[in-house]
Amino acid sequence: MHTATISFDPFNKLSDDACQERIRAARAKLGKRAVILGHHYQRADVYQHADLTGDSLKLSKLAAQTDAEYVIFCGVHFMAEVADIMTAPNQIAILPDLAAGCSMADMANLAKVERCWRELASVIDVDNEVTPVTYINSAADLKAFCGEHGGIVCTSSNAGTIAKWAFAQRPKVLFFPDQHLGRWTGHQMGFPMDEMVVWDPDLEMGGLTVDQVKKAKILLWKGHCSVHQMFQKSHIDAFRAKYPEGKVIAHPECNFEVCAASDYVGSTEHIVKTIKEAPAGTRWLVGTELNLVERLAKEVLPQDKIVQFMATTVCMCSTMQRIDPQHLAWTLENLVEGKVVNQIKVPAHEVRFARLALDRMLAIS
Repeated sequence: MHTATISFDPFNKLSDDACQERIRAARAKLGKRAVILGHHYQRADVYQHADLTGDSLKLSKLAAQTDAEYVIFCGVHFMAEVADIMTAPNQIAILPDLAAGCSMADMANLAKVERCWRELASVIDVDNEVTPVTYINSAADLKAFCGEHGGIVCTSSNAGTIAKWAFAQRPKVLFFPDQHLGRWTGHQMGFPMDEMVVWDPDLEMGGLTVDQVKKAKILLWKGHCSVHQMFQKSHIDAFRAKYPEGKVIAHPECNFEVCAASDYVGSTEHIVKTIKEAPAGTRWLVGTELNLVERLAKEVLPQDKIVQFMATTVCMCSTMQRIDPQHLAWTLENLVEGKVVNQIKVPAHEVRFARLALDRMLAIS
């Protein structure tokens, strides 16, 4: 049955506590027909309702293993797209608030990437010389672009493995949208800085000379994460001066200086695992999103582990914050009434090539 959509307006006025009750009631009515996915960066009042938690790719893989009719992604837009691509055709991916985007993902779009490809083609044999690699934090049409052009998707966990595969195909890599993950990955592989150049999509030929393009091994898209760019090497220096025995761990979306000054660099899953497995009584400075750091700090406190947030200012994923108890309650109550709201549906022609790029990644990692 399909009834009229329940308007969101009344939910805006609901207190968080009232929403929590309504979320639990709607969940009980839906049962196993719905699965709620909670990303690591999700706010605590929403994260508590998640059936499955983790990073974006892990969540989509887990959702694909369920029989749930509705896959409700408490994350951001590109994550819900990946869930739609990876789940069965009869499973419906939903994003509780369509305004939950990703500023990094928005820094590369299909029109700009296609123009970059054309400009590269004017000076090199792009189809035989360049493997396009997109970070999973990107729109579905960019994953499809990579699939169609012999390229691949990577995550912050497997970027090194993927880069090795990419270089085995062709001598150069075009990496988008996050320059910092691309640069750190290249550095780990031994590439000097002058062979990793930044492509500025707002400038002709990316702001590069023909010689720079020809010499480059990695073309780094000028994009970044607005949260991870807030962390600075000065934060690490101050921590080490105060706690010489302390350990520093950072996400590879941080700038190069922060990664180079850290003891460990890795994905959200790697950060969580490393700190949970560390000896009792250790102290950590963590360079990633605030919700994850605060949750982790509470979890490991009983083992006398101290976890500190790297920045001196509050850095949280503001777009993911838009998935709030009000939107989750609204989404679930509509499903109870037989109405799907905010479905994320990737067009079939994009699914085909995006799935190809994702499958290449899954096959080698």
